[in-house]
Amino acid sequence: MEVHAHRVREHIVDMCSGPEGGHLGGSLSAVEILVALFFHTMDLDPADPEWKDRDAFVLSKGHAAMALYATLAERNFIEAEEIGTFCRTGSRLATHVNVSVPGVEFATGSLGHGLALANGTAWAQRQAGGRPARTFVLVGDGELQEGSVWEAAQVGRALGADNLVVVIDANEFQQTGAVRDVSDGAPIAGRWAGFGWHTVEVDGHDLAALCAAFDEAARTEGPTAVVCRTQKAKGVGVLAGRAVSHFVRLDEAKLRRIRAGMRRPVQHAATTEETGRA
Repeated sequence: MEVHAHRVREHIVDMCSGPEGGHLGGSLSAVEILVALFFHTMDLDPADPEWKDRDAFVLSKGHAAMALYATLAERNFIEAEEIGTFCRTGSRLATHVNVSVPGVEFATGSLGHGLALANGTAWAQRQAGGRPARTFVLVGDGELQEGSVWEAAQVGRALGADNLVVVIDANEFQQTGAVRDVSDGAPIAGRWAGFGWHTVEVDGHDLAALCAAFDEAARTEGPTAVVCRTQKAKGVGVLAGRAVSHFVRLDEAKLRRIRAGMRRPVQHAATTEETGRA
């Protein structure tokens, strides 16, 4: 999975060198989260994206669309060559995700709505019978300032949604600066636990820890919140951990320097956990 994560990062950086630039920081902080979900945890079929018993993923922080597009390309939902069309005229790869892209469940971008959509999806999965499908929703720590998140958190708990997992990309920054300078800075895990959710806190760049947390959620009664401690613009040294990485356009010289500094991991043979639906 490390190789997939590296290639996803390369795709994201490349997309930011396009004519419109992109939301670099919040896309790079979510890379390992998405790779763990799409290559280990979620039961999906790239050949049949509408498979009725599939697990569902909702990108509530829709501005991190580049991370999802890149992951979908690695997972063979879309062709890798399509990455080069990001934000160009006629492309379906827009700044925020839309449902014309295979593997995208909802068009998102206005923050605070993803968990409510995930509540409904998880409930529908349970009513449909069939295999015990699960729903995962990725939110940002800045997004937690939206009151609608906490309204949906109450509903998720009331539904007893065992098949619902909210994943918090806690990279400590939002568009206007550090999250702690905008909100009260109360511990994220404690807030979710206070709403009655089973809560796990992990290093959001540790693939093994992420996989273990998502596996634990499958064995837990009620909904689970996985708080992922991440770094904004992870893997891009000059911009990592800085608010200025929120949205950038990389010129050719910057792109070359960044790509040269991205170390490729050693590739191992794929395991059955990384190859998807049997």
